[in-house]
Amino acid sequence: MKLISICPSNTEIVAYLGLTSTLIGVDNYSDWPEDVQSLPKLGPDLNIDMDKVEKLKPDLVLASLSVPGMERNIEELKQRNIPYLIVPNPKTLTEVGECLLFVGKATNTEEKAKRLHEKYTLILENYRLLAKQVQKPKTLYWEWWAKPIFTPGATNWLTEISELAGGVNVFQDKAQASVQTDWEEVKKRNPDVMCIVWVGVQKEKVNPKVILKRAESEQMNAIQNNHLYILEEPLFCRPSPRLLLGLNKIASILHPTIFPPYIENSDLLLDEG
Repeated sequence: MKLISICPSNTEIVAYLGLTSTLIGVDNYSDWPEDVQSLPKLGPDLNIDMDKVEKLKPDLVLASLSVPGMERNIEELKQRNIPYLIVPNPKTLTEVGECLLFVGKATNTEEKAKRLHEKYTLILENYRLLAKQVQKPKTLYWEWWAKPIFTPGATNWLTEISELAGGVNVFQDKAQASVQTDWEEVKKRNPDVMCIVWVGVQKEKVNPKVILKRAESEQMNAIQNNHLYILEEPLFCRPSPRLLLGLNKIASILHPTIFPPYIENSDLLLDEG
């Protein structure tokens, strides 16, 4: 089966299912696993070059509606009669796990998908149990865009990750998945920890001085206690099973005596045991 993925999270799901070798093209933002970086790049996920897609003659294109504007890709695929599948747009960690089953069914890897899904569910359950040992949850502020400031609200997997890591998202009282706010409001909520994960921006390109230069930032608990973290965007902002690595990382930062350590280049879902 010749597959094309036009969304990074779909590419990552394909990799977990052991199907990377069947990929014949990916969007420009797909960067994991390393093998996909040598594949033909088909443009950014909001502006896929459908001429290139058509020339590659895929058996199936894995599409997505996880970002507004992706509808254009679907329309183009329809018009050109290119076989495609829209992977569901998950809002919770449970739904992210279900995407494994969905893609597994479509790619004849159902058994592997079921095994991975079972392990994925067990890992989440283990974090739920460990989180119960946390006596004083830490308050977290997540920033995934700087100008204007956007942060996750209640219906977002980062709020769920916060809870499983022994924390509380300071904007969990806002019902939306993504909340536009301002620095004054962030200051009022005065979080214990600040987690910066700007969407589409590599960790190395995020300058903490942008945050530190904001008005009265030095008075905030997180800054005073040196709990401002620039984190890897792909581990927190893409709806793929790699969110487990993000959970592993932030939990080990918040409560290192309760949660397992984060080990660079390891993967909870792929590791044996």
